[in-house]
Amino acid sequence: METTDVLIVGAGISGLATANFLPAGTDWQLLEALDEPGGWCKTVHHEGFVWDYSGHFFHFRDPEMKAWVTEKLEASGQDVLTVHKRSGILFAGQRVEFPFQKNIHQLPLDDFLECLHDLYFREGDPDAAESFEAMLYAKLGRGITEKFLKPYNEKLYACPLSALDKDAMGRFFPHADIADIIRNMREPDNSSYNATFTYPRGGAVSYVHALIDALGDEARQRIRYGTRLERIDLQARVAHTNRGPIRFRRLVSSAPLNRLLEASALPWDHTAYTWNKVLCFNLGFDRKGQDHDHWLYIPERDKVFYRVGFYDNIFGDDRMSLYVEIGLPADDPTTLPPLGILGDAADQHRAPRLDEVLDGLRALGIVDDHQLVAWHSVVLDPAYVHVNKAIREDVPRQRAALAQHGVYSIGRYGGWTYCSIEDNMLEARRLCASADFQSID
Repeated sequence: METTDVLIVGAGISGLATANFLPAGTDWQLLEALDEPGGWCKTVHHEGFVWDYSGHFFHFRDPEMKAWVTEKLEASGQDVLTVHKRSGILFAGQRVEFPFQKNIHQLPLDDFLECLHDLYFREGDPDAAESFEAMLYAKLGRGITEKFLKPYNEKLYACPLSALDKDAMGRFFPHADIADIIRNMREPDNSSYNATFTYPRGGAVSYVHALIDALGDEARQRIRYGTRLERIDLQARVAHTNRGPIRFRRLVSSAPLNRLLEASALPWDHTAYTWNKVLCFNLGFDRKGQDHDHWLYIPERDKVFYRVGFYDNIFGDDRMSLYVEIGLPADDPTTLPPLGILGDAADQHRAPRLDEVLDGLRALGIVDDHQLVAWHSVVLDPAYVHVNKAIREDVPRQRAALAQHGVYSIGRYGGWTYCSIEDNMLEARRLCASADFQSID
């Protein structure tokens, strides 16, 4: 039987960061079920367009991590752009600055007065709220909640907000109090966690390639593609894969936690772990569209998509290049191959819902007489995990139970949380440096 000190499951950002942060000399192997690395951090190059599996942008908060990633990108010869984000909301036929709750003064007068009135006379204690929905009503009032926050987020999560924990988005939710909102009317300050982001000209997969390059030629041979984890014997510390068993001392997984629990045969509450898919369309057109925003939020329920991003406004290209995101329930039957499908203007085999997306873009004025040149579509499953009260209680318990057997579940899906790409890398670094991880029997 094969043996290794550290077995890593998943060649996405979390898994590759783990491989990079392990102490020198550590014996490790990395398993990836697909035939290429990256997880959802993949890039498509098609007909001169550069598209990701939905937008993947790095927002750095930790200076050391920013320097570390930058060093790896430069060593790989990547051309990286630093971009100051411009984003807005399309509401009632006009553009409003993001975040909505700090820019209600830009709404039509009646909508503004309704939001301001409901904000002042809001009811309830947001800290005592039992759900994300209840928190929004208590903190920001009915007008702001029902005009943007509720419809937008229910399109994104493809579920009622009453099913989510009040802190389901953590630090990423743009909170604002009355003073912030009033002050913003005269002194605009729309800064957020992602006010500045970096993006390589080669697309987000450049980060993946840089992390692999940093491992060195010998180490990259330890990445085993087409190798799927099927079952873990926790007591024996043996991972059973489609290519045979591997004994480990420590295992680090970025796979969705529910799948890891299933593979580990630990008891868990199947009903607590819910999530949604995202159907992403990448669309390339014959000429430029609007040249201001990097992405726009779409709260209108009669538009199937919740967000539209503009790659051309990041790159400064002369043809409009979009990503368009649609939230789908986990049981939605829409499926596509793991790498998605590609099409062009002459292709008659359109992906499901493409015509509906194009109609919505025209109705919003994003597309007028533009001609579609090329397209790509992919379903991300899972895309967003749902954080509810049961998850808040169960995830720490399950991760602790796994750690007792030398198994560590990390990342957005492994931690069943809402986090950034940088957060995933920071978590991998902390784990590799922790005394418990380094000293485990």
